[in-house]
Amino acid sequence: MKKGAVAMSGDKKRAGQIVSRLKKSYPDARCSLNHTNPLELLVATILSAQCTDERVNVVTAELFRKYRRAEDYTRVPQEELEQDIRSTGFFRNKAKAIQGACRMIVEKHKGRVPETMEELLELPGVARKTANVVLGNAYGLASGVVVDTHVSRLSQRLGLSSEEQPEKIERDLCELIPRKEWINFSHLLIAHGRAVCKARAPLCSECFLVELCPTGKEVLSAEY
Repeated sequence: MKKGAVAMSGDKKRAGQIVSRLKKSYPDARCSLNHTNPLELLVATILSAQCTDERVNVVTAELFRKYRRAEDYTRVPQEELEQDIRSTGFFRNKAKAIQGACRMIVEKHKGRVPETMEELLELPGVARKTANVVLGNAYGLASGVVVDTHVSRLSQRLGLSSEEQPEKIERDLCELIPRKEWINFSHLLIAHGRAVCKARAPLCSECFLVELCPTGKEVLSAEY
């Protein structure tokens, strides 16, 4: 076996241990964006860019009562939709993306959010992260791993990827994490990132992953 293959085997074993511990600690980890159907999840995910999920959920509580179908988003002036989503930030671009996506959903997909990566990526405002969120959480399709700021940060700290671009981080994670865990893995990392592995001050001394984490080992060794 080649040296690279040995390293990959070891990385996969460690990644498996990380997943196992995360699942034990966060058994209820799930998508934190409130939704009842694929369209609601698509809209919520677009709104979540540069915005907290908590704020998005506040906005969509009323938004989803007003707009129930893709057609509904296309029939109002963009300025009206902008005001409806204003508090999520970047509301002009988001309103334009939502209306553009919904228009294509109506015209090309008969009002139904598509179920393939290729078709989702054709929608305005939709990149791989959004497509993975919709496919995984609305349709149960493991097309990849969602890479947001939490997943990016923790993947680097845990030594699961040395890349900085989301697409390359996702590629590394898909190599290490079993496909059956792809959908849930991002929820697990997000939960851990919020509770323990925080952006500014990670709680390494309290972390149950520290012995599997090169960054955590460095932090603790520097403290003693």
